[in-house]
Amino acid sequence: MIMGISSLVFVPLLAIAMVHFLWAFGFNYPVKDQKTLAHTVAGFKGNDTMPPRYISALVGILVLIAGIWVLAMADPAPSAILTSGGVVLTLVFLGRGVVGYTKRWAEITPKEPFRSLDKKFYSPLCLGIGVGILVLVLWRVL
Repeated sequence: MIMGISSLVFVPLLAIAMVHFLWAFGFNYPVKDQKTLAHTVAGFKGNDTMPPRYISALVGILVLIAGIWVLAMADPAPSAILTSGGVVLTLVFLGRGVVGYTKRWAEITPKEPFRSLDKKFYSPLCLGIGVGILVLVLWRVL
């Protein structure tokens, strides 16, 4: 069961990492141009461009590491490092998920379609990933 939870958390993390790598290489997936992409996946006020490519690559690497970490957490061997890292990842993803519903975040990222997509998909996905990692952390400590 734990390996299943770990795998269910890993799959979206892998997908998120892969799309960041596409952006790092200059692809506009899933839209046709950079401006629309920026409005779809970033949505920052006053900004019509994507962050620099190296930022997308860095995010892709970090998310991939998070996914590998999640898979490693399914190992039943005691490890304070794995468990502590899981706590950090839980806080990061739950935090991002919650922030997506705040008024301040809506002011910082008002561009559509990001605003709508964030409420419907991005923030709930972060919350789901955070809850999945929390389950893995609790399994390791209980």
